[in-house]
Amino acid sequence: MKILDISRTLSNDLAEWPGDEPFRFRATNEIAKGASVNLGAITMSVHNGTHADARFHFDPKGDSIEKAPLDAYVGRATVVDLAKSFARSKQKHLITTEDLKPHAEDIAATSRLLVKTGRWSDSTVFPNQIPVIAADVPAWLQKNGVKLLGVDLPSMDEIDSKSLQNHHALAGAGIAIVESLDLTEVAAGFYNLAALPLKIAGADGAPLRAILWRE
Repeated sequence: MKILDISRTLSNDLAEWPGDEPFRFRATNEIAKGASVNLGAITMSVHNGTHADARFHFDPKGDSIEKAPLDAYVGRATVVDLAKSFARSKQKHLITTEDLKPHAEDIAATSRLLVKTGRWSDSTVFPNQIPVIAADVPAWLQKNGVKLLGVDLPSMDEIDSKSLQNHHALAGAGIAIVESLDLTEVAAGFYNLAALPLKIAGADGAPLRAILWRE
C-alpha cells in the first residue's frame, strides 16, 4: 500500500497568513550538547500549514475543533484536478459547479472532495491572490452529500475577505473545511483519506497530518 502525504511540511520557512503567528521550532535539549535526549518546542498558529477550520474560527457561537465530528475526516475521497484549467487561464479565479459537475457521480459516491488547483506551489511564499469556490458551490456540494471539502489553498475565501461568506456557507451546509493541502503529486481519482485534526480544547482550528492511499 502506497501512502501519499498531502500535508505541507511545518518548518521555520513556512509562510504564515499575513499578521498571524508564524511556525517556529527550536531545540530545548540536545544530545550533542550533553543532554540525555533531544527535545524540541514549537510556537505556531493553529492555521499554519495543513489544517482544519473549526466553526468557531468564524462564528463565535460555533463549536471549537475538539468537538468536530471525526467521521468527516476519515473515509473515501475524490480528488478533482483543476490544475491544468487554472494554468491555462491566469484570469480564472473561481472553482465553479461547472468544474465539478463532470465528477458529480464520483463526488457523491465518496462524500469527501479534495480540489487541486496548483495555484500555491511554494509554501515559503504566501500568495497574493487565490482561487475560491463560487457562491453556489456549497449548496451543490450539500445536494451531492459532501461532508468535507479540502483545497490546496490557504483559505476558502479571498485573502482580503472580512465576511468569510464561503466559510459560513460551507458550515451551514454541514461541510468540514480543510485548507493548505499539498496535492502536487496526487492524480485525480478515488482515494482513502485520513486527516484528523489535533484535539485542542477551545481552538478555532488545528493542524493535521493528511494522507491518501488506495487499497
